[in-house]
Amino acid sequence: MEKIELNSDERIDEIAASGVKIIQSKEVFSFSIDAILLARFPRLPKQGQIVDLCAGNGAVGLFASHKTKAQIIELELQARLADMAARSIKLNQLATQMSVINDNLNQALTYLSHSSTDLIFCNPPYFKVDHASHLNDSKHYTLARHELATNLDEIFEISKQLLKSNGHLAMVHRPERFFEIVDKMRAHNLQPKWIQFVYPKADTPANILLIDAIKDGKPGGEIFLPPLIVHHDDGTYTDAINEIYYGTH
Repeated sequence: MEKIELNSDERIDEIAASGVKIIQSKEVFSFSIDAILLARFPRLPKQGQIVDLCAGNGAVGLFASHKTKAQIIELELQARLADMAARSIKLNQLATQMSVINDNLNQALTYLSHSSTDLIFCNPPYFKVDHASHLNDSKHYTLARHELATNLDEIFEISKQLLKSNGHLAMVHRPERFFEIVDKMRAHNLQPKWIQFVYPKADTPANILLIDAIKDGKPGGEIFLPPLIVHHDDGTYTDAINEIYYGTH
């Protein structure tokens, strides 16, 4: 493991099932269960190219890296987060497989070719910005949570251009925007195929949506996967989540 210099507010976390180490800081937006679930949701290409839009500190790509030999490109707007992702790549000795682009995702085609990508991951800002929005004082958190620098239409348009025909876009989002997401995906020639809802507990409403769409896919044939429950009533992880986090029940 390469020695990496950390800033005073940074720490190194590890997800046991992957063995991947990631640089985190309480000063900026850290990964959550959303990133872990997204990394294991789609079928990964064995080779080729994966692009992680709205990559943050690189969590999704890092967690997926040990299950594929594909090149993984992290695209992140915030310089602080992009730097953390780059150092985490070095920390895990993944520089031959992974790289970071520090720019807005609407500039992706400045760096990447049309129809070059087999799979896109996206963990985007979840919340629209309007008069009722409660914006965080931290610029890092605000950009990560709210659609200030991008939105669904832009994400789907860029994804359509980057993906090969029959390439996949795997996204994590909020269930309350499910119908909007489906409509906008279809409007950009991305056909939703695999859908899964994630529930904090068995008797609570879903709070996470996982959705995988295919470029140029035929309409219909959607598969709704079994619900994923995160916690038992006593707050402990379910067997399914223990398997994802730690590789064991």
